[in-house]
Amino acid sequence: MAIPSNEMFEIFPNPAPQRDYTIEIVCPEFTSVCPKTGQPDFGTLTFQYIPDQWCIELKSLKLYLQKFRNEGIFYESATNKILDDFVCKIQPREIALTASFTPRGGISTVVTVKYAKSQIEK
Repeated sequence: MAIPSNEMFEIFPNPAPQRDYTIEIVCPEFTSVCPKTGQPDFGTLTFQYIPDQWCIELKSLKLYLQKFRNEGIFYESATNKILDDFVCKIQPREIALTASFTPRGGISTVVTVKYAKSQIEK
């Protein structure tokens, strides 16, 4: 399987770029592999973003996320890579990505990363 790349994302024009509004996307079937143990990791990703000029097409997001299925990557690295790829391609005004992973050994992990364009960029 190829390493996930933001080139996989398909985008379409924001139908209301003059207005701030929030799009929430919940992906409850995210999977990756622990690079230490080789065991599968399962999580729910929740994207909350305010689009600027572009919105993400959902099937392309799903196919991108599926590329992580066999990747040995820590939770923190996966969450930050996904946010970085999303911001690079979609260029939202703001985004928060929360990755909530199922418990392993009695410990659950939630990683939240955020991005906001500065006032100068708007």
